[in-house]
Amino acid sequence: MDLPEGHLPPPVTGEAMLARSGVVDLGSNSVRLVIFEGRGRNPVTIFNEKAVLGLGRGLQSTGRLNAAAVEGALTIMGRYLAIARAMHADPLEVLATAAMRDAANGPAFAEALRARMPGVPLRILTGEEEAAMSADGVLLGVPGADGILGDIGGGSLELVDLANGRPTASVSLPLGVIRLAERAGGDPTRARALAEEVLSGVPWLDRGQGRDLYLVGGAWRALAKVHITQTGYPLSIVHHYVLRREEARDLCAAVIAAGERSSRLPGAPAKRAADLPFAAVVLRRVLRRSGARRVVFSANGLREGWYSRLLPDSVRAQDPLLAAGADLSARFGRDPAMAHALAAWTAPLFPGESPAESALRHAACQLSDTGSHDHPDYRAEQAFLRVLRQPGVGLDHHARAFLALATALRYDAGDAALLEPARRLLGAAAQQRAERIGAALRLAYTLSGGTPALLAGTALIPRGGRLVLRLVEGSGVFAGESVQRRVDSLAAAMGLEAAVEVAPRA
Repeated sequence: MDLPEGHLPPPVTGEAMLARSGVVDLGSNSVRLVIFEGRGRNPVTIFNEKAVLGLGRGLQSTGRLNAAAVEGALTIMGRYLAIARAMHADPLEVLATAAMRDAANGPAFAEALRARMPGVPLRILTGEEEAAMSADGVLLGVPGADGILGDIGGGSLELVDLANGRPTASVSLPLGVIRLAERAGGDPTRARALAEEVLSGVPWLDRGQGRDLYLVGGAWRALAKVHITQTGYPLSIVHHYVLRREEARDLCAAVIAAGERSSRLPGAPAKRAADLPFAAVVLRRVLRRSGARRVVFSANGLREGWYSRLLPDSVRAQDPLLAAGADLSARFGRDPAMAHALAAWTAPLFPGESPAESALRHAACQLSDTGSHDHPDYRAEQAFLRVLRQPGVGLDHHARAFLALATALRYDAGDAALLEPARRLLGAAAQQRAERIGAALRLAYTLSGGTPALLAGTALIPRGGRLVLRLVEGSGVFAGESVQRRVDSLAAAMGLEAAVEVAPRA
């Protein structure tokens, strides 16, 4: 992505920041209410509650929704309506998936729901609509996603072929974890044969050869949590968690072998224990048929896809990484214009950078003042954790670690233990680049006090083996001890000699 200076996304303000919207995801296994705040490029969830009801349990044999779950769902939906109204969520919509569209008593339940939630739209999605909305959710976080998307629920599995951010084919299959377990009589071996048979009917699935497999759905996210816990991974965030093909196959084999004891696996959610072996079966079969080189877990799916359709095209077109930076800058920084000034000021230090490197540098400039309102003794720590754990959907784990490290070093963080999670996620070259950006930002704020006006009286110029800090005479900046120390530090990080020049005012 080409990023000309001065073209960072504007922060979301006013009514778009305060607007709230709510969606109820009524699935075969669970029902969940999510309330989003704002209409920004990165959805901000301010309420998220789930009830595991099992509406689809027994559907395979009876053709009907679970009677006990129906009663529970009506009670829960009344609560969700009250919460959504109290939080002023508008629009509010209910999205029903496989169980509702397949059950003989689905229409009667739909009428009962409409009576319980008057005026709230209820959409019973077709398999194609469900797949399309899940794809929109994934693409909200990974605009250029290229590979196969798989969204597993209790009743169905939706597959979508994504070609550089564009859906080209989709299908809905009866391979949800509840339905598959019931069809197989609880036997993972029988489930494997059933999954192979169903997947063999998707002729385009082998287009995934050598590409990514994007995984959506609670059962698959539970597998990621198991792997994160078992390996001691330094970041407990499933979104954008990546496994190589063989790592995913080994994880699935271990879960299938554990069978009913999968609840004892470290990190396994107790409520997902019965589903895990069948989620693992389906994942192994999809990996085999698609030939995917790795799996990428996504916390985005149906609900985020619904949210994305509320956004104007101009917002959806924004880069999610830079939009997340702009939002945090607006919430926690002192001057939104500072990010643009810093992006131009640091550019001479990084000639020949790639578009991805440029985007990360711009984002680091956006995030560089997000600790300004924190307690001085904890500023580096608070800023580091805020960036590392931010809700931005467009940040993979590398980007989180890189930006968190650069931000912490901008605040002169010296606690090696604090920075260890970020360093473990970055290679040596990325760490070095983050250190240089952090040192440059530290110098910039020492010079300018966080104001673009004072920064404009300075410049950094790499020249002939030296890093020259040029100061304009009478501009309010001077090379005191702290400035000299920080320009020395930056020059050393770049393998250059430091020098300071004073230029007359033009």
